Amino acid sequence: MTVHSSSPSPSHLGITRKALVFGFISVFLCAIGFGIVIPVVPFLVQPYVQDASQQAVIVAWLTSVYAICVFIASPALGALSDRYGRRPVLLLCLLGSVAGYLLFGIGSALWILFVGRIIEGITGGTIATLFAYFADITSAEQRTRYFGWIGAAAGAGTIIGPSLGGILAGISYTAPLYFGAAITLLNMLYGWRYMPESLAPQLRVKHIPLSRLNPFLQLANILSVKSLQRLLFVAFLLWLPNGAMQAVLAQFTLDMFHWQPVWIGLVFSIIGIQDILSQSLIMPRLLTRMSSVSIAILGMVAELCGYGLIAESVAFSSYGLFLAGMFVFGFGDSIFGPSFNGLLSTSADASQQGRVQGGSQSIQSLARVLGPLIGGHLYVSLGHAAPAWMGVILIGIAAIVLYRKVYRAAS
Repeated sequence: MTVHSSSPSPSHLGITRKALVFGFISVFLCAIGFGIVIPVVPFLVQPYVQDASQQAVIVAWLTSVYAICVFIASPALGALSDRYGRRPVLLLCLLGSVAGYLLFGIGSALWILFVGRIIEGITGGTIATLFAYFADITSAEQRTRYFGWIGAAAGAGTIIGPSLGGILAGISYTAPLYFGAAITLLNMLYGWRYMPESLAPQLRVKHIPLSRLNPFLQLANILSVKSLQRLLFVAFLLWLPNGAMQAVLAQFTLDMFHWQPVWIGLVFSIIGIQDILSQSLIMPRLLTRMSSVSIAILGMVAELCGYGLIAESVAFSSYGLFLAGMFVFGFGDSIFGPSFNGLLSTSADASQQGRVQGGSQSIQSLARVLGPLIGGHLYVSLGHAAPAWMGVILIGIAAIVLYRKVYRAAS
């Protein structure tokens, strides 16, 4: 008996172990690449900024420009991969990353740094294309297992990236960028040689509607669902200061504690390790004792306290308070995410899950665009503690909104 499937089987596509290795390595390297630049960005910007007080604003703009380009380009890259296949889009994304790393490393002018980040952002759809690639080549029964491995590969890269960037900065501040370019180029060549196309021609879309290229359409669709508006507003209030702190954190440690890249990278990596430990050890225990709402509120309170400790580290010039704040914040962030996704999924019908999760990612991307810009300007105009105090205020508002939503639903 012949079993017909809506997607081609791995054997039909000639998927090999080398192709799978390429996919997992690509995910791992993408995660490394995102973190490898974090410890050195302030040091790369420093030579081109005459007014040292404005350096944090430039760093924030570099972060925001990348996020803007990812937000705008991601729907187009997804549509192009559905029309022309995963292979050309993925290889193009990797090539764009190589060019972005090289330009950011070469520098010589501030505008070149921005061009590097813009190119990397425009071609920043690698992870999304890889998810589509694995969805093409795996059966429904295998997919969850493979996506779990993708998550593990990305988590490992997130942990290693900042520390590796800090260590390589001991050679030069541009070494992490050249290293990122070299390994991405090697991976692209490996993929060009061994990666087969995963989307069969008969399954490709014949034309791309203009609506699929509009990143704001998905955002408008999700915000039109009244039952989700308060929940998404709460999440936006958390993601906004999160984006701000991520953008200015390296500059913060440089200005406050005169840390070098190796220590900056180590802090980011420790937070990544903490996130994995929370997901694997703490969350399963919390879920047996608390509801998703309670866990979400606990996470918000922990984030609020973490921001408070980071702000107080400025008043006392204490890196001990700063580290304590990072750990408390990291714990809150690690448990809020899964509980929020659970609340989001139970607030919508089964037929709306794709729309809801996609819209949630769009809102998170928008927060990562606006957060760095707001945080950078607050850092310069109101002081080093201002982005953290913004987190305290916004999360306090978010906690009240979430509590009132749950209270009203119960009554």
